Amino acid sequence: MATPVKMPQPGNTVEECILVRWLAGKGSQVSAGEAIAEVETDKANFEVEAPADGILLETFFEEGALVPVLTFICVIGQPGEDVEPFRPAPPAPAGAEPAAPAEAASPRPRAEPALVPVAGPDLAAAAGVLSPRARRFAEEHDFFPENLTGSGPGGRVLEADIRELYESSPRVSSLAREMIRDGYRSRGSGAGAGGMVLARNLLDPPVRMSRTRQTIARRMRDSLAGTAQYTMHASADATGLLAMRKRIKAAGGPADANVNDMVMFCTVRTLIEVPDINAELIDGEIFRHTDINLGFACDTDRGLLVPVVKDCRDLSLPELALRIHRLSDAAVGGALSPDDMTGGTFTVSNLGGLGVEAFTPIVDPPQVAILGVNAIQLKPVHRDGEVVFVDHLGFSLTCDHQVIDGAPGARFLQKLKQNIENIEALAGL
Repeated sequence: MATPVKMPQPGNTVEECILVRWLAGKGSQVSAGEAIAEVETDKANFEVEAPADGILLETFFEEGALVPVLTFICVIGQPGEDVEPFRPAPPAPAGAEPAAPAEAASPRPRAEPALVPVAGPDLAAAAGVLSPRARRFAEEHDFFPENLTGSGPGGRVLEADIRELYESSPRVSSLAREMIRDGYRSRGSGAGAGGMVLARNLLDPPVRMSRTRQTIARRMRDSLAGTAQYTMHASADATGLLAMRKRIKAAGGPADANVNDMVMFCTVRTLIEVPDINAELIDGEIFRHTDINLGFACDTDRGLLVPVVKDCRDLSLPELALRIHRLSDAAVGGALSPDDMTGGTFTVSNLGGLGVEAFTPIVDPPQVAILGVNAIQLKPVHRDGEVVFVDHLGFSLTCDHQVIDGAPGARFLQKLKQNIENIEALAGL
């Protein structure tokens, strides 16, 4: 019996994956457990394995296709078996609507032309055909705009159409025209005589967003649109933390925990004491977690990745530091698996090393809070009748007000401050 293969869902927030390439061709013999396709999410690459022995009877998507998760991507079986019951239905065009009756059809509107004309003989290749007089005008004036639909029958471009556009469009110097062909662009009239667009008026060609960047952008927009976020700022005396860091660094060895590791350790201890923050909001239901799976933002060449340290509730500081470092190295080296980036219940984002004094981290739904770690700064403190300057570590906690009110969020920061200031006793090192 034919066996269909689905696009996996690597995490409950992943909706679609890129089918990067097929590792087995149509008609080839494959074995159960053999990698047959390479797939990419916004966070990692992984392989899809054959669930059964047989022939790769059919593949339903081309390489590079964006495929919804849990959609059949291919079928494995024996020659002659029917694959059509598993073939995905073609997606409806975005924004498609039922066609209007013929008698209700409205006149075809004229498409907006490109802002700056581009020279070339292919005018109206994708629109109406040029009339002889319109073509003569275009050739005489070296004027070939893109995407022009005329007012003649069937979108035919008449001389009046192209003349009207020519007279209302900015002129372009010959060098600027060549640069436009290479992808440069203009934002209107230039600095030349009569508003002519010159080479120096052009902007560099745009850079298309990567799939990863598009996915990050969409998730950030969805987060802000679907939550009620607010941010509170606080700071903790970092004297003991810095002293402990100095001792650990001098000792060396595998337990070399840095400031970020120590902050994450204190965060875990704080989540144990203030468990309301360690929660998720899914379809109107609040899920409070006993397990603590701590995500941390990691800057990589591919963009922002968030590895997750699983089950870190009972980890010692050296154990937590070791797991953080291993995941960080894997993130930078492109070796994270999808499982390494799923299941987080709370996230920490540290920009203090870059000198950021305060920021507003964005919650990663379905989580309901995220902690931002800021730079260490000197802060005036009143002690024993005089003002002294003490190193303080700043924090920025963003919460979803749908789940966490201001007071619980403030209590979390208050407890985190206490833990940071007592890190030596807390870690027992």
